[in-house]
Amino acid sequence: MIEVSAILITLQLALITTLVLLVIATPLAWWLATTRSALKPAIEAITALPLVMPPTVIGFYLLLLLSPNQPLGSFWVQMTGETLTFSFTGLVLASLIYSLPFMVQPLTAAFTQIGALALETAASLGAHPVHIFWSIVVPLSARGFVTASVLTFAHTIGEFGIVLMVGGNIPGETRVVSIAIYEQVETLNYADAHVLSASLLIFAFVVLALVYTLNKQSPLRLTANA
Repeated sequence: MIEVSAILITLQLALITTLVLLVIATPLAWWLATTRSALKPAIEAITALPLVMPPTVIGFYLLLLLSPNQPLGSFWVQMTGETLTFSFTGLVLASLIYSLPFMVQPLTAAFTQIGALALETAASLGAHPVHIFWSIVVPLSARGFVTASVLTFAHTIGEFGIVLMVGGNIPGETRVVSIAIYEQVETLNYADAHVLSASLLIFAFVVLALVYTLNKQSPLRLTANA
């Protein structure tokens, strides 16, 4: 039996994560692409940590951070009456952190490739920085936005370790496809596990084919822990 609720929760998580990261990562990527600050290497390293850190390590510290015993978790309980741990909201926060480099790095690369000439020309004509960004930077970086969004969406769908630690396995709330596959294998229900796994495999192939098609001249290479 295909777990429709797990699929819907996974798609909802991936969509929300992608949209929120578009808002958060765009100014961060622009800053990284244009700044000469001495802090840039440190910020780049922090942003890229999820690419090299095991998901269980990040999940462990997020579990502590979001706990009701900590300021953030306690504040959320007081505001909503619910905990961040083992909740869909907690899953979103965890996914925002874990998928951050998949949004930031393609956008930073796209912004860097624009070059300073077009921006300096627009500025010399008196264009406002905000107008320059929306009328020049965004259109010229359209491929980067598509690549970043697709990679972020796909990466969120494939998350396992961090969502299991932060969200647990609550049917209808935090049970995503990757966790459903794991449970099906544990219970020796290989038929359903095969259907879900094959679906993710096909989805991942299509996503990567799309990304490499969009980046024929300078393919984007990202690696991450499963």
